[in-house]
Order: sequence, then C-alpha cells, then structure tokens
Amino acid sequence: MDQIQTVETDIIIIGAGPVGLFAVFEAGLLKLRCHIIDVLPQPGGQLTEIYPKKPIYDIPGYPSVLAGDLIQNLLRQIEPFKPGFSLAERVESLDQQSDGRWCVTTNRGKRYTAPVIFIAGGLGCFEPRKPPIDNITAFEENGVEYFVRNPEMFAEKRVVIAGGGDSALDWTIYLANIAKEITLIHRRTEFRGALDSVEKVQQLEHSKKIRVVTNAQVVGLKGDKKLEFVDIQHDTEGLFSLATDFFIPLFGLTPKLGPIANWGLAINNNAVEVNTFDYATSTPGIFAIGDINTYPGKLKLILCGFHEATLACQSAFKIVHPDKKLSFKYTTVTGIEGMVPS
Repeated sequence: MDQIQTVETDIIIIGAGPVGLFAVFEAGLLKLRCHIIDVLPQPGGQLTEIYPKKPIYDIPGYPSVLAGDLIQNLLRQIEPFKPGFSLAERVESLDQQSDGRWCVTTNRGKRYTAPVIFIAGGLGCFEPRKPPIDNITAFEENGVEYFVRNPEMFAEKRVVIAGGGDSALDWTIYLANIAKEITLIHRRTEFRGALDSVEKVQQLEHSKKIRVVTNAQVVGLKGDKKLEFVDIQHDTEGLFSLATDFFIPLFGLTPKLGPIANWGLAINNNAVEVNTFDYATSTPGIFAIGDINTYPGKLKLILCGFHEATLACQSAFKIVHPDKKLSFKYTTVTGIEGMVPS
C-alpha cells in the first residue's frame, strides 16, 4: 500500500478567491509559507467561475477592474512567495494532532498539516437559485444560463434576463452593447439593486436599447432541444410568449457551508462567527476571512476581506513563531525582495 504523503506548511488556506490569494501576500511579507486548497479547478473563486468579465468598482486604486483581471493581478502579486496550490480538491475533514497542528484531508485522500488554518471559502459551496419552471433542466446549457462567464457568447443574440437585484441590473447594462436584443423581466415594479444601476437601466429603456417588463415572471420554456421561446405571465396583460436565444435567471445563490459546518466552529446563519481583533474563530488556530465569516457590522466586500486577511496574518505569525518578536515593516521601506523566503 502506498504511503500517503503529507504536505506541511505554515498556513493552510481553504479557498482560492481574492481574499484567500491576498492572504498569501500578507503572510509572505511575514515569511510565512502558504498552501491553498480549492474545490474549483482554477484560482479566483466566484470572480473566475461566475463573472470573470464583470467590472468591479470598489477596489482601491482601480476606478474599474474586470473580476478576472483582478485575480490575475493577485496571482502575479503572490508569485514571489511561491504558494502551493491544490485545485479541484474539496476539504473533507479537519483534525487537530497531538502536537497542536491541524491536519486537513481532502476528497482525494491527500493530507496537509499546518499550525494555522485560514477559511476563505467565500459563500462556501453554492448553487444558483432556480425559478420554479418544470422543464428548466432540459434547457440548461442549451439556452438557459445561470452565470455569465463569457459575455461574447451572447453577441448578436436575443437575451431574456430575470431578476431585480444588482446582478440582473449589472448584466442587463453590460450586455446591452453586446446582445442583439435584451429584455429584463422582474416580478415587481421596484428593483433591489444600486440606485445608479436602476437609473442606467431606465435610461437604456428610454433610449429603446433594452426592454423592461415589470410585474411579470417567466413561467415556461419552449424549444426543440434548444431554447426558442419563454412564456411570460404578466399581472395584468396575462400570458404571452417571447422569442429568445438565451434565458438568464439571476435570483442569487444558495450558500451551503458543506463540511465546514461539521468542524465544531460557532456558526450563525450559514456563516462562521469570528472576533474583530484578528478574525479568529471560536477554535484557536483557525481563522475565517472574507464572505465566509460574520461579526457585528460585517460587510461582504472584497476590500473588507483584504483587511481581515491582513490582521489574521499578524496573529498567525505569533502562532507559527511563538518565540519570535513580530516587527511591523512598511513595504515602501523594505520592498518585497527582502521579505521573500530564501
């Protein structure tokens, strides 16, 4: 029988989204080694898997940056620190060893040990909220798309988007200059998204670049193997059909913690409770950063996750090197080269 090889490091980061990647950088400045594990086949989390071409506007120093480009920049930023990556692997169990270190085992039977664990799993395991349409699964990837991974696939196509939140509004605006025809369907008259986005959608409708149908919802799909029509039920106008090439229902994601829920951590409303000193969980040596955590005043923003990762790394250093004094240094003074482990 082959002996299972165990990877040893200073910090195991569960989740390769933007916050997990930035944690590698902050840890690297302290000469801490990191190994990242993610269930997705590539780094980036939701930014890569769901909306790589979506602009992000609240990253300091970037008036606008595409989600995919932000991930590529983060990967270049952490490259000098040579983190380990185990992609397309799901963490199944987490156990503490007799020496105090943590041992992580994945669905592939691989083992990883470290004195510190960072949980940076975003929303955890997630899946789209699907509208209650009986035959919707028959058209998945044949006209029904729950995510916009590649906007160019909608070029010169007829697209129906359903939803009333930020995602539905943002993609309506973005695809208005790409698709041949855009129709936004919402079951209410008021939208839940940002006021600026609502105003942009209203301007696009006024200029007849898009069609907006409120007080309505998509209730049926028709087509021969591929989607050809959607049936729309309007509150006052009744049932009518609309020809389309794509139907994109954007009703959000259903988050599930998955195995994390069984690790004995304090959980509140599908999120891991942490303190705001260093974003430690109820279990010493385990930290939760980014959208996976919760605390009073929590905002699910990437930049907040960056802050959380920075403070967590300071405490992680004290766990990894309890006998060493941590001396804070500015990168403007020391640069990066002097902080890269030899």
